[in-house]
Amino acid sequence: MPLHDWTDDRGWDSVRHYWITNLSLWLKPRLPSGFRADLGSVPGLTIETGVGRPDVAVRHWRPEAPAFASAAAPTAVATPDYRGIALAARDPQLAIQIVHEGRLVAAIELVSPRNKDRPAAREHYTNRYIGYVWDGVHLMLVDVHRRPEGFSFADAVAAALDYAQPPCPAPHAVSWNVGGVTPEGGRFLETWQRRLTVGATLPALPLALTAEQIITVELEATYAQAAADAYRE
Repeated sequence: MPLHDWTDDRGWDSVRHYWITNLSLWLKPRLPSGFRADLGSVPGLTIETGVGRPDVAVRHWRPEAPAFASAAAPTAVATPDYRGIALAARDPQLAIQIVHEGRLVAAIELVSPRNKDRPAAREHYTNRYIGYVWDGVHLMLVDVHRRPEGFSFADAVAAALDYAQPPCPAPHAVSWNVGGVTPEGGRFLETWQRRLTVGATLPALPLALTAEQIITVELEATYAQAAADAYRE
């Protein structure tokens, strides 16, 4: 099925839901023994931090009992200097997570317009994708949206990593094969990048599972099925 023009993104959320689901179902029987593909949030609660560690797990501990019980009478509650509401960025979107021996080894993410409609969103998601790379996770990123003009997650990730990669404007599909740590503290990278064209079929794209194992993901078949599922009456 030819790629839709998603300049008008009405209906995208439905297509995205079916597409990520169909990609997961397509992958499951084709993965080598010992690998598992699941749908999950990345993570359900994210907090923006510096480059390389965009996602922070939040844990809750019970407050510890005081070392010594005080017999003094309670004092008045001190008035705080500031009072307000603190919000963390809730990220309900699903991604495909490929796990081997309990470890996340690869991921597939589909970009939505709201992932890049504001500078803060572009920074947040760029950091998130960089987090995969720094953690040694192979990543496939598919962005079928042309807007905003002049911005590309593929280019933003390459620039942040100081990685020499040819420009790849959106819409695009990019796959990073993440290697080991270099003596300088970086990571070896290999990239497959495909420009996407409205009205053209989607390409197949390799996804690395390990340094020796690569699977070719059929974007066209899964996209066509997603569109059929989303628009079936």
